[in-house]
Amino acid sequence: MKNIDVAVIMAGGKGSRLLSITNDEIPKPMVPVDGKPLLEYQVEKLKAYGIKKIVMIVGHLGEKIVDHFKDGKDFGVEIDYIFENEPLGTAGAFYYLKDKTDAKDFMLIFGDVFFDMDFDRMEDFHFKNSALTTLLAHPNGHPYDSDLIQTDDTGRVIGFDSKHNVRDYWYDNMVNAGIYIINKRLLDLVKEPVKTDFEKDILANQVKLGANIYAYHTPEYVKDVGTVDRINATVEELKSGLIQSKNLKNKQRAVFIDRDGTMNVSKGFISKADDLELIPGTIDAIKAINKSGALAIVITNQPVIARGECSFEELHNIHNKLKTLLGEKGAFVDDIFYCPHHPDKGFEGEVPELKFDCECRKPKTGMIEEAVKKYNIDLSKSYMVGDSTMDLETARNAGIKSVLVDTGFAGNDGKYDRSCDIEADNLLDAVEKIIKDFR
Repeated sequence: MKNIDVAVIMAGGKGSRLLSITNDEIPKPMVPVDGKPLLEYQVEKLKAYGIKKIVMIVGHLGEKIVDHFKDGKDFGVEIDYIFENEPLGTAGAFYYLKDKTDAKDFMLIFGDVFFDMDFDRMEDFHFKNSALTTLLAHPNGHPYDSDLIQTDDTGRVIGFDSKHNVRDYWYDNMVNAGIYIINKRLLDLVKEPVKTDFEKDILANQVKLGANIYAYHTPEYVKDVGTVDRINATVEELKSGLIQSKNLKNKQRAVFIDRDGTMNVSKGFISKADDLELIPGTIDAIKAINKSGALAIVITNQPVIARGECSFEELHNIHNKLKTLLGEKGAFVDDIFYCPHHPDKGFEGEVPELKFDCECRKPKTGMIEEAVKKYNIDLSKSYMVGDSTMDLETARNAGIKSVLVDTGFAGNDGKYDRSCDIEADNLLDAVEKIIKDFR
């Protein structure tokens, strides 16, 4: 990282769900992951990105952490400690942190998170937005029991959705991952060392006041390993190479997916969430992409916006329904790119400023180009799956392999060449053939 060289690790916590491993003899962040303490992985990754000083906030069995890391020199960094004699929540110790660093901006990481990510990208996002705090956010396979972040289209945080809420609405799969970049001004909000919740007591209030709080969205590997099952899964993914491959410094495979007629039942262009009905097999298809390590990215034309038939707000609600239905079954899309424009005029209630010949509307490749830039995608190893010859033409224009599914137009729109690399019955059949080709 160019401008940040200090990190703070919240290394307290008893780890009650890990007692079968720790026997309450080692602190939670020192739980072994494939033979090495979790905290040691964190220190190594931070050092690799230019972090020179680390402050560890320790509590239960904190002396075991100090005995292992000492002053940090053996690990190539300088390590200092803050001891919590009484638990101060996720932010109470910020009171003491003021005297531990002069850094204008610093990283904050929860000690139960295993990660491998390109911090340079997150840092660039933080400073580009002049953020008071940047939260790392990502989709996961269990959003229904996770704390979620609500953002606008720029990534600015507009609210928090607690996992304890009764969610009788469609929601975005945008999970707070436990990694932050914080401007030191935020520390001044902690006036005394009392138990304080970082999200509820500080960030939520700052969002209400209009502060620059942003969420950096990434598909990289960031996982809470606070249970035995999650540790075992992480060890498996570490050995397979999946974790390292997800770092955005590395080129990514992607499966670009059309929406209407490919993921959801073709009913023309839908304008309300009630009309979204997933085609059988869609959820299993997305889960298979997730498991493969490739990115699942939706690419969809939505001229209903320009025509005035659907608002941006309702389109987001439609997409939240899609994400909710997937998340309930352990699947997620990494991102959704949509084109709201339409070149033809003459629709009642149309939005004039959206009526032009844009560069993002398929079969042009603007949405794919945006995804490539955002996620470092290797198009030569990627696919476009759709139900129409327009999707096939988009794939040809982008230089990626094309897959035609027989669940919508089935290529019978007659506008473009019907030839493709793979034909499939549906999205699940398509993904199974793609993954076989991956191997």
